[in-house]
Amino acid sequence: MNTLQYRILMLLGVLALVLSVINALLFSSNREAQNEVSARAQYIQQSLQLEPLYQSLVKSLADLAARDGDTQLGELLAAQGISFSAAPATPSR
Repeated sequence: MNTLQYRILMLLGVLALVLSVINALLFSSNREAQNEVSARAQYIQQSLQLEPLYQSLVKSLADLAARDGDTQLGELLAAQGISFSAAPATPSR
């Protein structure tokens, strides 16, 4: 085996080693990203299960603020992007 073949084989061996290390780093990074996406998906799924409860809570707070004229509660809801209007009072007979 001459020195040129030896150098080419050595270079290919080093290149293979470098590519193996890069592959391991990319695999690890990809696994971390997959775990993060999975955790976010689980959070979203759990949030969707609570949506009816949140809607009921917001509706109750808006009804309370409109009924009692509670401006602080109305401002709190508005700060969260929730707007409502007070229904006109129906006259009782």
